Amino acid sequence: MAKGKVLYSCNECGAQSSKWTGQCGDCGAWNSLIEVAMVATIQRNRAGGFSGGAGAGPVQSLTEVMPDDVQRQLTGIAEFDRVLGGGLVPGSVVLLGGDPGIGKSTLLLQTLVGMGQQVKGLYVTGEESLQQVSLRAHRLGLADTNLQLLAETRVETILATAQQQQPQVMVVDSIQTVYTDQLQSAPGAVAQVRESTAQLVRYAKQAELAIFLVGHVTKEGTLAGPRVLEHMVDTVLYFEGDSGSRYRLVRAFKNRFGAVNELGVFAMTDKGLREVNNPSAIFLSRHDEPVPGSVVMVTLEGSRPLLVEVQALVDDSHLTNPRRVTTGLDSNRLAMLLAVLHRHGGIVTYDQDVFANVVGGVRVTETGADLAVVLALMSSLRNRTLPQDLVVFGEVGLAGEIRPVPNGQERLAEAVKHGFKRALVPKANAPREKIPGLDVIAVSRLEQALAADL
Repeated sequence: MAKGKVLYSCNECGAQSSKWTGQCGDCGAWNSLIEVAMVATIQRNRAGGFSGGAGAGPVQSLTEVMPDDVQRQLTGIAEFDRVLGGGLVPGSVVLLGGDPGIGKSTLLLQTLVGMGQQVKGLYVTGEESLQQVSLRAHRLGLADTNLQLLAETRVETILATAQQQQPQVMVVDSIQTVYTDQLQSAPGAVAQVRESTAQLVRYAKQAELAIFLVGHVTKEGTLAGPRVLEHMVDTVLYFEGDSGSRYRLVRAFKNRFGAVNELGVFAMTDKGLREVNNPSAIFLSRHDEPVPGSVVMVTLEGSRPLLVEVQALVDDSHLTNPRRVTTGLDSNRLAMLLAVLHRHGGIVTYDQDVFANVVGGVRVTETGADLAVVLALMSSLRNRTLPQDLVVFGEVGLAGEIRPVPNGQERLAEAVKHGFKRALVPKANAPREKIPGLDVIAVSRLEQALAADL
């Protein structure tokens, strides 16, 4: 193998240069050249052909390739297994991102200790000393374990240690501190993060080693480093929630071995993260008496229906441009719903400040929240309370129609389980057979929903 050569590649067009310049000579983009490691691995053989690179196997038909019966490794934390798609797949690389102090290191330390009874784990720390990791383990009550620890940031040393220790699960905390000798840039640079991740991914596939990578999050809420980092790994998980709040949410945004948008709910305690088996109970804020601007909806997170409370506040505005503020909802969606209310419901809000919020810090991105937001807005505007035993879901179209949402039966079953007696749903989601204890009101137009006897 020839000696590695350092080149500079443009992030915009992919053009390469032997030296760094402020502007790409091909596409004209500024400050887009990053350092990359180019290793010559192709060698000409005596017969005039080429050899090298990954070993090419014979071409096979899809019917001849039988899928292996992969035995997933359970982490011992049911909520974490749900987000991973049923457990940890050997040879997979999982990227876990989140704000500082939200619990990334705590969750992975608990996971390695919990799996230590069946598999051998290695915890690589690049930000803390071994004494600091030991202090956290003692505080969480996890010190009585034979977990292997390594304080190292050089990726070549990490891989050599992994080859010697032969762990089945390894944690690298964090990937921004790891560097490789092939590049001269500082740890945390775009090129260092990408090349170090590439080496770890290659080793994970060869050794059937499951690796957790901890990634920092920028002020914009995205993973620090190149976006290609998310494409190199098998699973991308994000920690959500306020670090000052007790509850933490782990959401899957990419998973090659399971469903995306799965949600795991945890509660932070003095003994670490504890899983919440019934998250709908913590997201529902039961008032002593009905209040205007509040309604409960059923949202779908992956394969799990969740009951969350949607709140709205409509108040007189003294501004030229009234405010439209959302928390946990899409602000553009709120503006669209207000326009639909004006066109098809005759409700004017151009002189009103409108605030919409999802209780509990949950972010609802599906369109099934439209009908709940509309009813909450009307409840606040008219100062009329909605029944506490009412649950709502449905999509509102631009023509004023109420469109169905997926998994309507599962949503209604979740509502019945928590004691709700009435449901306002799209007509296409109405159950064919009557559900005991639940009065279902099916509507097909926005006008019907606003005029419904609730």
